[in-house]
Amino acid sequence: MSLVIEVTDSTFEAEVLQSTTPVLVDFSATWCGPCKKLEPVVREIAGEFEGRLKVVKVDVDQARQTAAQFGVMSVPTVFLFKGGQVKDQHIGLASKGMLADKVQKVL
Repeated sequence: MSLVIEVTDSTFEAEVLQSTTPVLVDFSATWCGPCKKLEPVVREIAGEFEGRLKVVKVDVDQARQTAAQFGVMSVPTVFLFKGGQVKDQHIGLASKGMLADKVQKVL
């Protein structure tokens, strides 16, 4: 089983906004080169913080409503949610260390 959960417009609220644990949301697209480079970093973060952090992936082409709701204009964009609220975000490619630091601050 993958540690990264695929989320759609219809599952976003239950998986992210109602989550009792902090959530890292990776907004990406299949055609996006930097998104492909970020994918293994996101998987590593999911493994490193397993049990303390939920990690989900949103394909902006499949979940247009959710992407628009959070103003995602560029991919990859990573959001960190806690208690249904956005606590941090990063646009563009990010290192594992930088993402891990952001995660530590919301845990």
